[in-house]
Amino acid sequence: MLKKHKGLLSNIGTQVVIAMIIGTLVGTYMGESATIFAPLGAIFIHLIKMLVIPLVAVAIITGAANLGNSPAAGKIGLSTFAFFMLTSAAAVALAIFMGEVFQPGVGVDLTSMQALFSNEYADKGSVPGFFQTVLGMIPTNVFQSLNNANILQILVFCLFLGIALSKVEKSRSEPLMNILNGLVDAFVWMIHVVMRIAPIGVFGLMAEAVGTFGFDVLTVVMKLFVVYVGAILIFGFGFYPLLIKLFSNVSVRRFISAMKRPQAVALSTASSMATLPVTLDTVEKELNINNSTASFVLPLGATINMSGNAIYYGLVAVFFAQVFNIDLSFAAYVAIILTATIGAIGQAGVPGPSFLVVAVLLAAGIPIEGLPLLFALDRIFDMIRTALNITGDAACAVIVDRFNPESQADAEVTPIQTKADQKVA
Repeated sequence: MLKKHKGLLSNIGTQVVIAMIIGTLVGTYMGESATIFAPLGAIFIHLIKMLVIPLVAVAIITGAANLGNSPAAGKIGLSTFAFFMLTSAAAVALAIFMGEVFQPGVGVDLTSMQALFSNEYADKGSVPGFFQTVLGMIPTNVFQSLNNANILQILVFCLFLGIALSKVEKSRSEPLMNILNGLVDAFVWMIHVVMRIAPIGVFGLMAEAVGTFGFDVLTVVMKLFVVYVGAILIFGFGFYPLLIKLFSNVSVRRFISAMKRPQAVALSTASSMATLPVTLDTVEKELNINNSTASFVLPLGATINMSGNAIYYGLVAVFFAQVFNIDLSFAAYVAIILTATIGAIGQAGVPGPSFLVVAVLLAAGIPIEGLPLLFALDRIFDMIRTALNITGDAACAVIVDRFNPESQADAEVTPIQTKADQKVA
Protein backbone atom coordinates (compact mmCIF):
# COMPACT_ATOMS: atom_id res chain seq x y z
CA MET A 1 0.00 0.00 0.00
CA LEU A 2 2.85 2.32 0.88
CA LYS A 3 4.60 1.45 -2.37
CA LYS A 4 1.48 2.34 -4.38
CA HIS A 5 1.13 5.64 -2.53
CA LYS A 6 4.78 6.46 -3.23
CA GLY A 7 4.32 5.67 -6.93
CA LEU A 8 1.29 7.96 -7.13
CA LEU A 9 3.15 10.90 -5.58
CA SER A 10 6.14 10.35 -7.88
CA ASN A 11 3.89 10.77 -10.95
CA ILE A 12 4.51 14.14 -12.61
CA GLY A 13 0.80 14.60 -13.36
CA THR A 14 -0.10 14.15 -9.69
CA GLN A 15 2.65 16.54 -8.64
CA VAL A 16 1.41 19.16 -11.12
CA VAL A 17 -2.18 18.90 -9.84
CA ILE A 18 -0.98 19.23 -6.21
CA ALA A 19 1.14 22.24 -7.21
CA MET A 20 -1.90 23.85 -8.89
CA ILE A 21 -4.00 23.42 -5.75
CA ILE A 22 -1.28 24.80 -3.45
CA GLY A 23 -0.64 27.70 -5.86
CA THR A 24 -4.35 28.53 -5.94
CA LEU A 25 -4.56 28.53 -2.13
CA VAL A 26 -1.40 30.66 -1.78
CA GLY A 27 -2.65 33.11 -4.44
CA THR A 28 -6.03 33.41 -2.71
CA TYR A 29 -4.41 34.00 0.69
CA MET A 30 -1.63 36.40 -0.41
CA GLY A 31 -3.51 38.33 -3.08
CA GLU A 32 -1.33 40.54 -5.28
CA SER A 33 1.67 39.82 -3.03
CA ALA A 34 1.73 36.35 -4.65
CA THR A 35 3.42 37.93 -7.69
CA ILE A 36 6.71 37.31 -5.86
CA PHE A 37 6.38 33.72 -7.12
CA ALA A 38 6.02 34.84 -10.76
CA PRO A 39 9.73 34.22 -11.61
CA LEU A 40 9.28 30.51 -10.81
CA GLY A 41 6.63 30.22 -13.50
CA ALA A 42 8.57 32.45 -15.92
CA ILE A 43 11.71 30.29 -15.63
CA PHE A 44 9.72 27.13 -16.34
CA ILE A 45 7.94 28.63 -19.38
CA HIS A 46 11.21 30.04 -20.77
CA LEU A 47 12.93 26.65 -20.46
CA ILE A 48 10.06 24.99 -22.29
CA LYS A 49 10.04 27.64 -25.03
CA MET A 50 13.81 27.25 -25.42
CA LEU A 51 13.32 23.63 -26.45
CA VAL A 52 9.93 23.62 -28.14
CA ILE A 53 10.83 25.34 -31.44
CA PRO A 54 13.84 23.11 -32.28
CA LEU A 55 11.92 20.02 -31.14
CA VAL A 56 8.90 20.91 -33.29
CA ALA A 57 11.12 21.62 -36.32
CA VAL A 58 13.06 18.35 -36.10
CA ALA A 59 9.98 16.26 -35.20
CA ILE A 60 8.03 17.58 -38.19
CA ILE A 61 10.94 16.93 -40.58
CA THR A 62 11.37 13.34 -39.37
CA GLY A 63 7.62 12.73 -39.29
CA ALA A 64 7.10 14.04 -42.84
CA ALA A 65 10.17 12.15 -44.10
CA ASN A 66 8.96 8.87 -42.60
CA LEU A 67 5.49 9.38 -44.06
CA GLY A 68 6.74 10.66 -47.42
CA ASN A 69 7.43 7.25 -48.95
CA SER A 70 4.19 5.78 -47.65
CA PRO A 71 1.39 5.34 -50.19
CA ALA A 72 -0.98 6.51 -47.44
CA ALA A 73 0.86 9.81 -46.84
CA GLY A 74 -1.69 11.87 -48.74
CA LYS A 75 -4.57 10.15 -46.98
CA ILE A 76 -3.01 10.83 -43.56
CA GLY A 77 -2.36 14.48 -44.41
CA LEU A 78 -5.84 15.14 -45.78
CA SER A 79 -7.49 13.25 -42.92
CA THR A 80 -5.54 15.30 -40.38
CA PHE A 81 -6.54 18.65 -41.88
CA ALA A 82 -10.15 17.52 -42.33
CA PHE A 83 -10.31 16.31 -38.72
CA PHE A 84 -9.05 19.63 -37.31
CA MET A 85 -11.34 21.77 -39.46
CA LEU A 86 -14.49 19.70 -38.91
CA THR A 87 -14.00 19.29 -35.15
CA SER A 88 -13.34 23.03 -34.77
CA ALA A 89 -16.56 23.80 -36.66
CA ALA A 90 -18.43 21.27 -34.48
CA ALA A 91 -16.95 22.92 -31.36
CA VAL A 92 -18.26 26.37 -32.36
CA ALA A 93 -21.66 24.90 -33.18
CA LEU A 94 -21.82 23.21 -29.75
CA ALA A 95 -20.84 26.50 -28.07
CA ILE A 96 -23.57 28.42 -29.89
CA PHE A 97 -26.15 25.74 -29.05
CA MET A 98 -25.26 25.74 -25.35
CA GLY A 99 -25.14 29.52 -25.28
CA GLU A 100 -28.66 29.72 -26.67
CA VAL A 101 -29.99 26.97 -24.37
CA PHE A 102 -28.46 28.20 -21.08
CA GLN A 103 -28.27 31.93 -21.97
CA PRO A 104 -25.28 32.91 -19.80
CA GLY A 105 -25.54 36.59 -20.78
CA VAL A 106 -29.21 37.12 -19.91
CA GLY A 107 -29.65 39.15 -16.73
CA VAL A 108 -25.94 39.90 -16.32
CA ASP A 109 -25.32 43.37 -14.84
CA LEU A 110 -21.96 44.77 -15.91
CA THR A 111 -22.49 48.27 -14.48
CA SER A 112 -20.02 47.59 -11.66
CA MET A 113 -17.40 46.63 -14.26
CA GLN A 114 -17.76 49.64 -16.56
CA ALA A 115 -14.21 50.71 -15.71
CA LEU A 116 -12.91 47.67 -17.57
CA PHE A 117 -14.79 48.50 -20.80
CA SER A 118 -12.63 49.67 -23.68
CA ASN A 119 -12.56 50.05 -27.47
CA GLU A 120 -8.79 49.71 -27.72
CA TYR A 121 -9.09 46.22 -29.27
CA ALA A 122 -11.30 47.31 -32.18
CA ASP A 123 -8.34 47.48 -34.59
CA LYS A 124 -7.16 43.98 -33.66
CA GLY A 125 -10.09 42.13 -35.14
CA SER A 126 -9.00 41.88 -38.75
CA VAL A 127 -8.67 38.42 -40.24
CA PRO A 128 -6.38 38.20 -43.28
CA GLY A 129 -7.88 37.11 -46.59
CA PHE A 130 -7.24 33.73 -48.19
CA PHE A 131 -4.21 34.77 -50.25
CA GLN A 132 -2.78 36.82 -47.40
CA THR A 133 -3.05 33.74 -45.17
CA VAL A 134 -1.31 31.56 -47.78
CA LEU A 135 1.47 34.11 -48.26
CA GLY A 136 1.87 34.45 -44.50
CA MET A 137 2.46 30.71 -44.24
CA ILE A 138 5.42 30.75 -46.65
CA PRO A 139 8.70 31.94 -45.11
CA THR A 140 10.96 34.16 -47.18
CA ASN A 141 13.76 33.56 -44.68
CA VAL A 142 13.40 30.38 -42.65
CA PHE A 143 16.09 31.47 -40.19
CA GLN A 144 14.14 34.65 -39.49
CA SER A 145 11.01 32.50 -38.98
CA LEU A 146 12.94 30.41 -36.45
CA ASN A 147 14.19 33.55 -34.73
CA ASN A 148 10.69 35.03 -34.56
CA ALA A 149 9.18 31.65 -33.53
CA ASN A 150 6.67 31.88 -36.40
CA ILE A 151 5.25 28.40 -35.88
CA LEU A 152 3.17 28.22 -39.06
CA GLN A 153 6.07 29.21 -41.34
CA ILE A 154 8.38 26.75 -39.56
CA LEU A 155 5.71 24.08 -40.01
CA VAL A 156 5.41 24.66 -43.77
CA PHE A 157 9.17 24.67 -44.38
CA CYS A 158 9.81 21.56 -42.25
CA LEU A 159 6.97 19.63 -43.89
CA PHE A 160 8.39 20.53 -47.31
CA LEU A 161 11.93 19.55 -46.27
CA GLY A 162 10.75 16.29 -44.70
CA ILE A 163 8.89 15.26 -47.86
CA ALA A 164 11.93 16.24 -49.94
CA LEU A 165 14.18 14.00 -47.81
CA SER A 166 11.82 11.08 -48.41
CA LYS A 167 12.36 11.51 -52.16
CA VAL A 168 16.17 11.52 -51.92
CA GLU A 169 17.98 8.24 -52.44
CA LYS A 170 17.97 6.37 -49.12
CA SER A 171 21.75 5.85 -49.02
CA ARG A 172 22.21 9.65 -49.12
CA SER A 173 19.36 10.71 -46.81
CA GLU A 174 19.82 8.00 -44.16
CA PRO A 175 22.86 9.60 -42.41
CA LEU A 176 20.95 12.88 -42.03
CA MET A 177 17.83 11.06 -40.82
CA ASN A 178 19.90 9.26 -38.19
CA ILE A 179 21.19 12.63 -36.97
CA LEU A 180 17.68 14.10 -36.88
CA ASN A 181 16.28 11.09 -35.02
CA GLY A 182 19.14 11.39 -32.55
CA LEU A 183 18.33 15.07 -32.07
CA VAL A 184 14.68 14.24 -31.35
CA ASP A 185 15.77 11.79 -28.65
CA ALA A 186 18.14 14.40 -27.20
CA PHE A 187 15.45 17.09 -27.13
CA VAL A 188 12.98 14.70 -25.48
CA TRP A 189 15.58 13.91 -22.80
CA MET A 190 16.09 17.64 -22.19
CA ILE A 191 12.33 18.15 -21.95
CA HIS A 192 12.10 15.35 -19.37
CA VAL A 193 14.78 17.08 -17.29
CA VAL A 194 12.91 20.41 -17.49
CA MET A 195 9.65 18.68 -16.56
CA ARG A 196 11.15 17.72 -13.21
CA ILE A 197 10.74 21.34 -12.12
CA ALA A 198 7.24 21.55 -13.62
CA PRO A 199 5.46 21.43 -10.22
CA ILE A 200 7.55 24.40 -9.00
CA GLY A 201 6.82 26.36 -12.17
CA VAL A 202 3.13 25.50 -12.05
CA PHE A 203 2.94 26.64 -8.43
CA GLY A 204 4.41 30.02 -9.45
CA LEU A 205 2.05 30.40 -12.42
CA MET A 206 -1.08 29.59 -10.40
CA ALA A 207 -0.13 31.70 -7.40
CA GLU A 208 0.49 34.72 -9.65
CA ALA A 209 -2.69 34.26 -11.72
CA VAL A 210 -5.03 33.80 -8.75
CA GLY A 211 -3.27 36.44 -6.66
CA THR A 212 -3.42 39.06 -9.44
CA PHE A 213 -7.02 38.60 -10.60
CA GLY A 214 -8.64 36.68 -7.77
CA PHE A 215 -12.16 35.39 -8.27
CA ASP A 216 -14.06 38.67 -7.87
CA VAL A 217 -14.33 39.26 -11.61
CA LEU A 218 -15.20 35.61 -12.18
CA THR A 219 -18.34 35.91 -10.04
CA VAL A 220 -19.76 38.47 -12.51
CA VAL A 221 -19.51 36.02 -15.41
CA MET A 222 -19.92 32.82 -13.38
CA LYS A 223 -22.76 31.49 -15.55
CA LEU A 224 -20.63 31.93 -18.70
CA PHE A 225 -17.77 30.11 -16.99
CA VAL A 226 -19.99 27.19 -15.91
CA VAL A 227 -21.51 26.80 -19.39
CA TYR A 228 -18.02 27.05 -20.91
CA VAL A 229 -16.65 24.29 -18.65
CA GLY A 230 -19.72 22.18 -19.45
CA ALA A 231 -19.12 22.54 -23.20
CA ILE A 232 -15.43 21.66 -22.75
CA LEU A 233 -16.34 18.53 -20.76
CA ILE A 234 -18.94 17.42 -23.33
CA PHE A 235 -16.48 17.82 -26.18
CA GLY A 236 -13.50 16.32 -24.36
CA PHE A 237 -15.22 13.41 -22.64
CA GLY A 238 -18.14 12.88 -25.03
CA PHE A 239 -17.42 13.94 -28.60
CA TYR A 240 -13.74 12.94 -28.87
CA PRO A 241 -14.22 9.56 -27.11
CA LEU A 242 -17.14 8.86 -29.47
CA LEU A 243 -14.91 9.52 -32.51
CA ILE A 244 -12.21 7.29 -31.03
CA LYS A 245 -14.71 4.49 -30.42
CA LEU A 246 -16.09 4.73 -33.96
CA PHE A 247 -12.92 5.36 -35.98
CA SER A 248 -9.93 3.91 -34.09
CA ASN A 249 -8.61 0.68 -32.61
CA VAL A 250 -7.77 2.26 -29.23
CA SER A 251 -10.18 1.77 -26.34
CA VAL A 252 -11.82 4.91 -24.97
CA ARG A 253 -10.94 4.03 -21.37
CA ARG A 254 -7.27 3.62 -22.27
CA PHE A 255 -7.24 6.94 -24.14
CA ILE A 256 -8.85 8.90 -21.29
CA SER A 257 -6.50 7.32 -18.73
CA ALA A 258 -3.38 8.03 -20.80
CA MET A 259 -4.32 11.68 -21.42
CA LYS A 260 -4.39 12.62 -17.72
CA ARG A 261 -0.70 13.57 -17.66
CA PRO A 262 -0.62 15.83 -20.77
CA GLN A 263 -3.95 17.37 -19.75
CA ALA A 264 -2.52 18.28 -16.33
CA VAL A 265 0.51 19.90 -18.00
CA ALA A 266 -1.70 21.74 -20.53
CA LEU A 267 -4.00 22.93 -17.76
CA SER A 268 -1.07 24.37 -15.82
CA THR A 269 1.00 25.88 -18.66
CA ALA A 270 -1.92 27.01 -20.88
CA SER A 271 0.29 26.21 -23.88
CA SER A 272 -0.19 23.51 -26.52
CA MET A 273 3.43 23.97 -27.57
CA ALA A 274 4.77 23.61 -24.05
CA THR A 275 2.72 20.43 -23.63
CA LEU A 276 3.78 18.98 -27.01
CA PRO A 277 6.72 16.88 -25.74
CA VAL A 278 4.52 15.30 -23.05
CA THR A 279 1.73 14.64 -25.57
CA LEU A 280 4.21 13.05 -27.99
CA ASP A 281 5.59 10.82 -25.26
CA THR A 282 2.13 9.76 -24.10
CA VAL A 283 0.72 9.08 -27.57
CA GLU A 284 3.72 7.01 -28.66
CA LYS A 285 4.45 5.06 -25.47
CA GLU A 286 1.06 4.68 -23.79
CA LEU A 287 -1.25 4.59 -26.82
CA ASN A 288 1.28 2.83 -29.10
CA ILE A 289 0.80 5.25 -31.99
CA ASN A 290 3.46 5.05 -34.70
CA ASN A 291 6.23 7.63 -34.36
CA SER A 292 5.82 8.87 -37.95
CA THR A 293 2.11 9.56 -37.35
CA ALA A 294 2.62 11.24 -33.97
CA SER A 295 5.55 13.36 -35.22
CA PHE A 296 3.43 14.62 -38.11
CA VAL A 297 -0.01 15.07 -36.49
CA LEU A 298 0.81 16.44 -33.02
CA PRO A 299 3.07 19.41 -33.98
CA LEU A 300 0.56 20.29 -36.70
CA GLY A 301 -2.28 20.07 -34.20
CA ALA A 302 -0.46 22.23 -31.65
CA THR A 303 -0.37 24.92 -34.37
CA ILE A 304 -3.78 24.80 -36.04
CA ASN A 305 -6.10 22.65 -33.90
CA MET A 306 -8.00 25.00 -31.59
CA SER A 307 -11.29 23.29 -30.72
CA GLY A 308 -11.08 24.65 -27.16
CA ASN A 309 -10.57 28.16 -28.52
CA ALA A 310 -13.47 27.64 -30.93
CA ILE A 311 -15.82 26.86 -28.03
CA TYR A 312 -14.59 29.99 -26.24
CA TYR A 313 -15.16 32.21 -29.31
CA GLY A 314 -18.65 30.89 -29.93
CA LEU A 315 -19.77 31.21 -26.31
CA VAL A 316 -18.30 34.68 -25.87
CA ALA A 317 -20.10 35.86 -29.01
CA VAL A 318 -23.45 34.55 -27.74
CA PHE A 319 -22.73 35.89 -24.24
CA PHE A 320 -22.11 39.48 -25.33
CA ALA A 321 -24.99 39.36 -27.81
CA GLN A 322 -27.26 38.50 -24.88
CA VAL A 323 -25.67 41.10 -22.59
CA PHE A 324 -26.28 43.85 -25.17
CA ASN A 325 -29.73 42.46 -26.19
CA ILE A 326 -28.74 41.71 -29.78
CA ASP A 327 -30.75 39.12 -31.71
CA LEU A 328 -28.34 37.07 -33.79
CA SER A 329 -29.50 36.19 -37.30
CA PHE A 330 -28.69 32.97 -39.14
CA ALA A 331 -26.06 34.91 -41.11
CA ALA A 332 -24.46 36.03 -37.84
CA TYR A 333 -24.26 32.42 -36.63
CA VAL A 334 -22.63 31.38 -39.90
CA ALA A 335 -20.19 34.28 -39.60
CA ILE A 336 -19.26 33.19 -36.07
CA ILE A 337 -18.65 29.58 -37.14
CA LEU A 338 -16.64 30.46 -40.25
CA THR A 339 -14.53 33.17 -38.59
CA ALA A 340 -13.74 31.03 -35.55
CA THR A 341 -12.92 27.92 -37.61
CA ILE A 342 -10.84 29.50 -40.37
CA GLY A 343 -9.24 32.10 -38.11
CA ALA A 344 -7.91 29.41 -35.78
CA ILE A 345 -5.32 28.45 -38.40
CA GLY A 346 -2.04 30.03 -37.39
CA GLN A 347 -3.10 30.92 -33.85
CA ALA A 348 0.05 30.31 -31.81
CA GLY A 349 -0.17 27.54 -29.24
CA VAL A 350 1.20 29.72 -26.47
CA PRO A 351 -0.50 31.34 -23.46
CA GLY A 352 -1.96 34.83 -23.70
CA PRO A 353 -5.15 36.70 -24.70
CA SER A 354 -6.48 35.62 -28.09
CA PHE A 355 -7.56 38.58 -30.19
CA LEU A 356 -9.30 36.35 -32.71
CA VAL A 357 -12.36 36.68 -30.47
CA VAL A 358 -12.42 40.35 -31.54
CA ALA A 359 -12.72 39.27 -35.18
CA VAL A 360 -15.51 36.83 -34.29
CA LEU A 361 -17.52 39.53 -32.50
CA LEU A 362 -17.01 42.08 -35.28
CA ALA A 363 -18.01 39.52 -37.94
CA ALA A 364 -21.35 39.01 -36.15
CA GLY A 365 -21.89 42.73 -35.44
CA ILE A 366 -21.54 42.37 -31.66
CA PRO A 367 -20.07 45.21 -29.51
CA ILE A 368 -16.57 44.51 -28.19
CA GLU A 369 -16.36 47.06 -25.37
CA GLY A 370 -16.75 44.44 -22.63
CA LEU A 371 -13.93 42.18 -23.83
CA PRO A 372 -11.33 43.42 -21.31
CA LEU A 373 -13.53 41.86 -18.64
CA LEU A 374 -12.73 38.44 -20.12
CA PHE A 375 -9.11 39.22 -20.95
CA ALA A 376 -8.54 39.77 -17.25
CA LEU A 377 -9.62 36.16 -16.75
CA ASP A 378 -7.99 34.83 -19.91
CA ARG A 379 -5.45 32.76 -18.01
CA ILE A 380 -8.21 30.67 -16.40
CA PHE A 381 -10.13 30.23 -19.67
CA ASP A 382 -6.87 29.55 -21.55
CA MET A 383 -5.81 26.77 -19.20
CA ILE A 384 -9.08 24.90 -19.72
CA ARG A 385 -9.29 25.30 -23.50
CA THR A 386 -5.65 24.23 -23.93
CA ALA A 387 -6.38 20.93 -22.18
CA LEU A 388 -9.12 20.29 -24.76
CA ASN A 389 -6.88 21.37 -27.66
CA ILE A 390 -4.18 18.81 -26.88
CA THR A 391 -6.84 16.13 -26.30
CA GLY A 392 -8.05 16.80 -29.85
CA ASP A 393 -4.48 16.54 -31.17
CA ALA A 394 -4.07 13.13 -29.54
CA ALA A 395 -7.50 11.94 -30.73
CA CYS A 396 -6.58 12.89 -34.30
CA ALA A 397 -3.27 10.98 -34.07
CA VAL A 398 -5.08 7.89 -32.75
CA ILE A 399 -7.67 8.00 -35.55
CA VAL A 400 -5.44 8.74 -38.57
CA ASP A 401 -2.83 6.21 -37.43
CA ARG A 402 -5.14 3.55 -38.86
CA PHE A 403 -4.07 4.71 -42.33
CA ASN A 404 -0.35 4.23 -41.58
CA PRO A 405 0.90 0.97 -43.18
CA GLU A 406 3.55 0.59 -40.44
CA SER A 407 0.85 0.65 -37.77
CA GLN A 408 -1.23 -1.87 -39.70
CA ALA A 409 1.79 -4.17 -39.92
CA ASP A 410 2.35 -3.87 -36.16
CA ALA A 411 -1.31 -4.68 -35.52
CA GLU A 412 -1.02 -7.85 -37.63
CA VAL A 413 2.18 -8.99 -35.90
CA THR A 414 1.03 -8.35 -32.33
CA PRO A 415 -1.66 -11.10 -32.09
CA ILE A 416 0.82 -13.74 -33.32
CA GLN A 417 3.39 -12.62 -30.80
CA THR A 418 0.78 -12.70 -28.06
CA LYS A 419 -0.15 -16.32 -28.84
CA ALA A 420 3.49 -17.30 -28.89
CA ASP A 421 4.00 -15.62 -25.54
CA GLN A 422 1.00 -17.46 -24.13
CA LYS A 423 2.47 -20.80 -25.31
CA VAL A 424 5.77 -20.04 -23.63
CA ALA A 425 3.92 -19.08 -20.47
